[in-house]
Amino acid sequence: MTPTLSVTSSPFSDSGNAALAEISRDIAERVLALKPYQPGKPIEEVKREFGIAGEIIKLASNENPLGPSPAGLKALALATSKLAQYPDGGCHDLRVAVAEKLGVSGDMLIFGNGSDEIIHLLGLTFLQEGDEVVVGDPTFVLYEATATLAGAHTVKVPLTRPEYRHDVVAMADAFTDKTRLVFVANPHNPTGSVIGKQEVEFLLKRLPCRAILILDEAYGEYMYGEPDFPAARDIILSGAPVIGLRTFSKMYGLAGLRVGFGVAALELIRLLNQTRSPFNVNLAAQTAAAAAINDDEFVAAGKSLNAGGLSQLTSGFARLGLTWIPSHANFVMVDVRRPCRQVFDALLRRGVIIRTGDIFGMPTHIRVTIGTADQNQRFLNELESTLSHISETTP
Repeated sequence: MTPTLSVTSSPFSDSGNAALAEISRDIAERVLALKPYQPGKPIEEVKREFGIAGEIIKLASNENPLGPSPAGLKALALATSKLAQYPDGGCHDLRVAVAEKLGVSGDMLIFGNGSDEIIHLLGLTFLQEGDEVVVGDPTFVLYEATATLAGAHTVKVPLTRPEYRHDVVAMADAFTDKTRLVFVANPHNPTGSVIGKQEVEFLLKRLPCRAILILDEAYGEYMYGEPDFPAARDIILSGAPVIGLRTFSKMYGLAGLRVGFGVAALELIRLLNQTRSPFNVNLAAQTAAAAAINDDEFVAAGKSLNAGGLSQLTSGFARLGLTWIPSHANFVMVDVRRPCRQVFDALLRRGVIIRTGDIFGMPTHIRVTIGTADQNQRFLNELESTLSHISETTP
């Protein structure tokens, strides 16, 4: 006979809270110091919170308004019958497809559960306590997180003003013999700015021994082909100590599947594979991404839609008398001259989700993803109405 277990008479009922408190005190300070990533609010959460029955548009997470790559969706449908199987731990088919597309050896690629995982692996692999990581400020929060977890120090170099670009001279001046990783998002997140070939070459000339330059090209598809854009792949093939990061979440519209990759010299990739978990990229993600990487028609359509949407938004900002940071990605940061949280809350109630700038140290800026023409116009209409009800801040 199976005994009945009573949860009301737990032997830990008196000491449980004390034990948990002791566990918390024993956690390393670096874990407690982490700044959690703040994602954009989900549509369903906004509906529940504000009781909105109509359509909500999410322009907060830089997702592709065209949806997923059709080629990726088609391949994904064929993969569903195989989901009872473990994925290929080496991502063979995806590796072959990406290597052929980029013109590199498959040994120069590492795949992850989004490029976020690869950022985490960079810390596990290359950082030790007391090392330094140099970043722009503001920037993507996970760069500092990977340093913090490793016990490394993050050296933050303010972006230039008013362009909000990486200050490569100041970054190079911040290099020391403790510098191990230098992160440059190009195009930059959250500002959308870019640095050119000469600026990257300057950083490489000043890069200390044993340091690696990380070029995060999550939004690179919006810039590839531009003559002065320093694509990581080309720099790596020249022999420079560079690791390029790419993702299928943005241009390819596969954010929900979580798949990204890194490009680097095979010696660096071998080291990263030492810290990578087995089966870290699921079967569905591998299958869809392997097809999406060659969906050139979809990429061209995405770039065209984005260019038109950026023009539409900036024209609207100009009409409203607002200033914005010139962007080369699928989002734009605009100074609304009001407390960004007030603007954010008011737009939420109108069914429009954007991102606030205060999390980046920009208290009067908001960041908006470029959507379809209809979405962009609705955002502009709601923004104009919102701003008319909120007083400007005093400079």
